[in-house]
Amino acid sequence: MVKSNISHYRPISSLTLFSKIFEQIIITRLTQYLDYTQTLVEFGFRNKSSTDSATYKLLNDTLTSLNSKLIVGGIFCDLQKAFDCVNDDILLLKLNFYGIIGLVNKLLESYLKN
Repeated sequence: MVKSNISHYRPISSLTLFSKIFEQIIITRLTQYLDYTQTLVEFGFRNKSSTDSATYKLLNDTLTSLNSKLIVGGIFCDLQKAFDCVNDDILLLKLNFYGIIGLVNKLLESYLKN
């Protein structure tokens, strides 16, 4: 990484204390709901989840399949800076699709856009 390349750095967010507390409450409630509805995948940016456990599962499943004489394929995508490219409108539509509707969806829309 070249330190002089500004594209390697993310902007600093200086949220108020209220906003930080609000985000934590929303994240906790949203995660509980998505866990309850079993919407989220098993790995990735979750509590008690790591790249090590995801790598172990991938290797274990691959080797088990190969030992069973099955064909194994994979597609890997580099999602570098993916969260910087999230479109708010599409995110809100996805939340609506997964049952985050009504007042909660409007609250998140207001937070994201205002």
